[in-house]
Amino acid sequence: MALPRDGANFGAYSALGVQLGRTYVHAKVHDIVVASYAALAIAAPDVRYTYGETGLKHGGSMPPHRTHENGTSVDFMVPVRRKNGSPAELPSSIMNRFGYDLEFDRRGQLGDLQIDFAAIAAHLNYLDREARQQGAGIARVIFDPTLSKQLLAAKGGDRIASLPFMKTKPWIRHDEHYHVDFAIRCQPNP
Repeated sequence: MALPRDGANFGAYSALGVQLGRTYVHAKVHDIVVASYAALAIAAPDVRYTYGETGLKHGGSMPPHRTHENGTSVDFMVPVRRKNGSPAELPSSIMNRFGYDLEFDRRGQLGDLQIDFAAIAAHLNYLDREARQQGAGIARVIFDPTLSKQLLAAKGGDRIASLPFMKTKPWIRHDEHYHVDFAIRCQPNP
């Protein structure tokens, strides 16, 4: 099923991506993601979360992704703040491939924007909690290894330290988004 285009504290990375059907997930993943956003609306009301690409309605290969084939993978765009600490939205347009072509430096900065590591930690914590409550889990988190160190050192980072972060260098950097593979048994479509 498709993730909602938007909610009280979240939205899709691109209206075009939604129209092209690139935001479908397994039903259990849908429930986990939506429930985590609902919890975050209370816990972190000033943060605006954005999800990226997920999968196609009937599964299968979705270039340029190497995963995202069975509805159990979700890209989440990094929440950001301005250098003065005020909330901001990650720029998303066709010019920057809807946020996927942005490049943060090793400190998590891009111009006036700073990755909100505490907001990512809170999000991953709620995703993990909701997944466990629904009899699932998180199989893997992919995020730039240098930025992952800052994430784990941020407020709430201790609550996600046991998550299975990819230790090797990913084939693309994963600095503007963090990728989550959910541990859900999924039957292939006939």
